Amino acid sequence: MKKILFIILGSLLALYLAYFAFVYFVTFSEGTRAGELIKFSHRGIVVKTWEGEISQGISGAQIFSFSVMDKEADVIEKLKEYQGSYVKLTYVERYDTFFFWGDTKYFVTDVSQENSPHFNRN
Repeated sequence: MKKILFIILGSLLALYLAYFAFVYFVTFSEGTRAGELIKFSHRGIVVKTWEGEISQGISGAQIFSFSVMDKEADVIEKLKEYQGSYVKLTYVERYDTFFFWGDTKYFVTDVSQENSPHFNRN
């Protein structure tokens, strides 16, 4: 009986570890998006994650929501600095996420400030 219990628990643990490794290492897509950085915050009750949004249109109807992992400290500092500016985000899309990573499946890995194609800021 104990042997069967250990086999079942070991199998469940192996499945969980395989799922975790899949979510951590396998990305669905990579890309860039540009828009005005309209929101960037450190939110959560028990586990705080970095979440943000960029507006990809003049009316604000096209919103791209993203997360930033805590290990990306330089990206976090740049996003705080670029609040309200037109930015270009480099991101990876994952198949799934864990609650301690962020709310979205899109994780920003780099950010740069760009000139807006909508407004000429001289």
